[in-house]
Amino acid sequence: MRTPLVAGNWKMNKTIAEGHALAQAVAQGRAGMAGAKGGAEVVLAPPFLALPAVAGAVKGTGVGVAGQNCSAEKDGAFTGEVSVSMLKDAGATHVILGHSERRELMGETDAQVARKAAAALAGGLVPIVCLGEALPVREAGKTLEHVGRQVQESILSAFPSPPQGLIVAYEPVWAIGTGRTATPAQAQEVHAFIRERLQKTYGVDWAAKTRILYGGSVKPDNAAELFAQPDIDGGLIGGASLKSGDFLAIVGAASSVRKA
Repeated sequence: MRTPLVAGNWKMNKTIAEGHALAQAVAQGRAGMAGAKGGAEVVLAPPFLALPAVAGAVKGTGVGVAGQNCSAEKDGAFTGEVSVSMLKDAGATHVILGHSERRELMGETDAQVARKAAAALAGGLVPIVCLGEALPVREAGKTLEHVGRQVQESILSAFPSPPQGLIVAYEPVWAIGTGRTATPAQAQEVHAFIRERLQKTYGVDWAAKTRILYGGSVKPDNAAELFAQPDIDGGLIGGASLKSGDFLAIVGAASSVRKA
């Protein structure tokens, strides 16, 4: 049985005070949901500076906190970087790695994502590894080939043995912040493909327990249909996570779904 997870990626939005207030609203709203303890797990990924404030706001509520990136290095002369131990010290439980914006804007490679994922898991954070294709790749009919390479080079090459707790997020780049959304059938096809690829290396039991999130303009009005797909186990939410009402509506949609 896979418990759905909804992660809010705030990206470079919200001051410390704004982040604290939003986190409080999410935690209180989730606590008020019927069957909240047995529903979807929730993770919030604020900007680095707001991590301690957000961690404090959700302490004891069961809501997790994620960094939006981390270094593969433990410490040293790496200006501007943040280590796994620093994220944990700030209250993080998870970390998002390989987001499409970091791959596209920062030139992050699969090999770098693999090193970061290995460092995160070894350091006690749950990695949320992002995969996805740009529009030209999809239009060329090479989505599965592209995502399959990312699975191999970002995940399988990092972990010779099954990485316990690892979370995968499929985010079609062409559907992020564009208002376009993959159809549930399009999303399900890629999610099933990712699970199959992971299963071949790590086995049926591990693959059956591993959550694969969907990220790509998920909103309250399309969340339930996406989450009803057999291999979609929740969402990595961008813009809709910046408003507590929208985000909680998506959490509510995920809470009603359980995957065998």
